[in-house]
Amino acid sequence: MAVTRITSRNARFQVLRTLLTNRTKRHRAGEFIVQGVRPISMAVEFGWEIRALLYDGERSLSSWARDLLRTVRTAQQTAMSPELLAELSEKGDGAVEILAVVAMRPDDLHRIPVRDDFLGVVFDRPTQPGNIGAIIRSADAFGAHGVITTGHAADAYDPKSVRASTGSFFAMPVVRAASPRDVAAWVEARRSAGVPVVVAATDEHGDADVSGFDLTQPVLLLVGNETNGLSNTWRELADVTVSIPMAGAASSLNAANAASVMLYEARRQRTFHPVS
Repeated sequence: MAVTRITSRNARFQVLRTLLTNRTKRHRAGEFIVQGVRPISMAVEFGWEIRALLYDGERSLSSWARDLLRTVRTAQQTAMSPELLAELSEKGDGAVEILAVVAMRPDDLHRIPVRDDFLGVVFDRPTQPGNIGAIIRSADAFGAHGVITTGHAADAYDPKSVRASTGSFFAMPVVRAASPRDVAAWVEARRSAGVPVVVAATDEHGDADVSGFDLTQPVLLLVGNETNGLSNTWRELADVTVSIPMAGAASSLNAANAASVMLYEARRQRTFHPVS
């Protein structure tokens, strides 16, 4: 494929810039920008469509970058001036070596596999994209099968979210659902298909301590908004509310930390009491 060049803030550069800063235009284009060796490598490994590779046209590239350009043959290759590449990478200390423009995947709950060992996470109305990425990272580390965001919320495809996931974003389905009712209908369909998914909400005033609740069963964990917690709709839809025991003066945990604790406990239980 022929190499294109960008040496000025032309129309193509402006379009690329909006992928970083404008959520509406990012989703209209159906693509987002990824940086970093591990995230880009994982996007390739897990079969995401790489639409373009943007690299510094004035420097000698590493063997990793050269291999990437050589093997991802369907991507448009674009050589850029270092200062423009630095703007897209949002780095104050110079340009990264290479950026990838990656196609989004559909917001379809059926992308998430639901089996007898199902473990999923819902993040209700997140306000911080970095927290979405942190939860995705924990979900991947502790063996979850998918992450769902609901409501009017921060964007999982925001560069801060993708960066915070350290590549785990590409290893599992991450889906946005418009409302809790959409997720509830999906859960009910899975139950009708024979998988008895339990919806477990996290709250400081839970019905049960998380360590005493059976997380080896198929379960969808609910984590609330960073400021206001879970919506009333989610509280009504939950089958059970579990709490994380705490000591000290703290009354609650950061949403990403709470999700990590819940996911770790699920992993611990499943390690010692595996699903048959």
